[in-house]
Amino acid sequence: MNYIDLHVHSNASDGTYSPEEIIVYGKKKNLKALALTDHDTVDGLSSAFAAASKYDMELVSGIELSTEYKGKDVHILGLFINWEDPDFLKSLKQFQNSRDLRNEKMILKLNQEAGFDISLKQMKERFGSDVVLTRAHVARYLLEHGYIKSMEQAFHKYIGDNCKYFIPREKVTPQQGIALIQKAKGIPILAHPLLYSLSKNELRILVSSLKESGLMGLEAIYSRNKGFDESNMRQLARDYDLLISGGSDFHGSNKPDIDLGSGTGGLKIPYEVLDNIKAAIC
Repeated sequence: MNYIDLHVHSNASDGTYSPEEIIVYGKKKNLKALALTDHDTVDGLSSAFAAASKYDMELVSGIELSTEYKGKDVHILGLFINWEDPDFLKSLKQFQNSRDLRNEKMILKLNQEAGFDISLKQMKERFGSDVVLTRAHVARYLLEHGYIKSMEQAFHKYIGDNCKYFIPREKVTPQQGIALIQKAKGIPILAHPLLYSLSKNELRILVSSLKESGLMGLEAIYSRNKGFDESNMRQLARDYDLLISGGSDFHGSNKPDIDLGSGTGGLKIPYEVLDNIKAAIC
């Protein structure tokens, strides 16, 4: 059986492995294919494709877009995107500007209200001026400066959804994320649908709305799934005639309990999942 991983992050966003290191590690893990899906950026894809060619790994061009839905971060994956298309890149830059504004406000709030010695300038000096900053970068900075004892504490106490210092994305909806992926001729997929703390009915309303806007798939196979989660998400996908996708959400040491391809240990995503997605490409 050939296995794959369609949700992977590099240090072009908030992972800790370089794109080439991910390809090498994927080969070591005997994966047949990978999708690099960095947050709101495609900056890692060029070096990832070069490495994939070098090490004979099938690589899917991807992205993970962070959007806002009723005050919550909702993520839309794009697979097989035309990541070099000039119109897509122009729209993506506008998308990134919205994220940058959110992060700037959140960092300022942590400084002024929580009393942490943190600023956008300090963040860029630490992580690089070209890196697309995420909440994981903020958590890493707080950890390195002794304000928290773990990355998880940052999300549970300070910057997770509905926490005191969390600020949602402004005016960037999941529908807009889907439209951006469609502009890149990609396959839009709702990432980790069970992480948004939505009731069963609320999730169905969201999926129904996104289906009308062009959503094509659901990430039913995921590292954090428990019990009947996968079977429930597969049924939800069937109910709305959506493709099945799956991924570990690998971030390297930023999510140390999640490994590439295997998640928390038992994740197995068959190549058949990728075949079905390929068949849906027009």
